Amino acid sequence: MPRSTQNSKMTDHSDVDFETGHSGASTTFPMQCSSLRKNGFVVLKNRPCKIVDMSTSKTGKHGHAKVHLVGLDIFTSKKHEDICPSTHNMDVPNIKRSDYQLIGIQDGYLTLLSDAGDIREDLKVPENELGKEMALRSANGEESVVTVISAMGEECAIAIKLMSK
Repeated sequence: MPRSTQNSKMTDHSDVDFETGHSGASTTFPMQCSSLRKNGFVVLKNRPCKIVDMSTSKTGKHGHAKVHLVGLDIFTSKKHEDICPSTHNMDVPNIKRSDYQLIGIQDGYLTLLSDAGDIREDLKVPENELGKEMALRSANGEESVVTVISAMGEECAIAIKLMSK
């Protein structure tokens, strides 16, 4: 049978903009369910969670052992639960913690300075006791360090402490 004489060149990359691409790093990585541990992290119901409780149950003759996971969303503290066979893989979020110096608060957004000297003003002040403490420290002119956690494309401030001299 004769081969097709159509133009069979490789993929044309002229329409792809390589200048603005992201690193391609995944927001999660797989881990076997039985390898997960309490106080570790896991993705439950598409949310990054800290595991607060887990238990393993043995099932009948030919069944799999099941792992019952209970986790708290690392951004909203909402409780999520899931049950999966111990041999299956679960997604674990890649979590990054960063410390920034708090410069001030303007229009409900934090003004933060990184160690590299970069200023960012895109994080909202948390709407809880932590946010009130940040506003108070900023108003008093205290030099504070804000810890920001980021996972799966989301970020939020999770802690504030006095800057060590």
